[in-house]
Amino acid sequence: MLIKSVELKEGYVWIRQGFWLFKQNPFTFLMLVFLYIFLVQLSMFIPLIGIIGMMILTPAISVGFMTACQMVIRKERVTPAIYISALKDYGSKVRGNIIKLGSIYAGMVFVLSLIATQFVDFEKLIPLLTEQKISSATMVKELYMAMIVGGCLYLPIAMVMWFSPMLVVYQNMSISKALFGSWMACWMNRGAFLVYASIWGVVLIATPLFLGTLFDALDFNEYASFLITPISMAAITVLYCSFFATWKGCFQENSTIELK
Repeated sequence: MLIKSVELKEGYVWIRQGFWLFKQNPFTFLMLVFLYIFLVQLSMFIPLIGIIGMMILTPAISVGFMTACQMVIRKERVTPAIYISALKDYGSKVRGNIIKLGSIYAGMVFVLSLIATQFVDFEKLIPLLTEQKISSATMVKELYMAMIVGGCLYLPIAMVMWFSPMLVVYQNMSISKALFGSWMACWMNRGAFLVYASIWGVVLIATPLFLGTLFDALDFNEYASFLITPISMAAITVLYCSFFATWKGCFQENSTIELK
């Protein structure tokens, strides 16, 4: 498995390819994303254990979605069971490694959370989380601080976890080699990933904020969700599809599956 070094423009190409992939079977991809969101929300009803369990399963779920992308390209039928394919279709060794990788991910997120509490006063953000309302300038400041601190702390976690689940399952790599391989692929293609992240930042954050502000100015608040929610849901689904494009773009593998 060779890591490829790509040009800056590939960051945009990955998004275009993700949109092409989404168009091959929108219903299947929307179903998978809805299911994932439902599972995440369901896990929150089980204090602590549910969230930890969901984080441990995240690498396996990621592989499941990547496998679904390949199946859609091959015009094969995809069922929700694809999410557990990494746990049942690749043998006990891979199953053990993917669960260990998930445990490492959960541990890293836990440490990140502990560090973040040293910089962000999350009590000031409770009204935003519970009432979806920004009530003061202090809350805005804390919100931006939480986003900056969280982003900076999560970046190295994202780099080691971006490709490692696929390397563990598809290439049967050890956990340490998979984490290193993922880090190197992201680092070697950091320019393309910067373009990729910037475009998605505009699509997923700036655009909904602009539309929300526009509807607020026109006093059409009650109608905003009817437009913003489906657009955001479709964009998130294309984002997930584009993950597969980053995998194909950064690694040279023997496969007949091609993206357009």
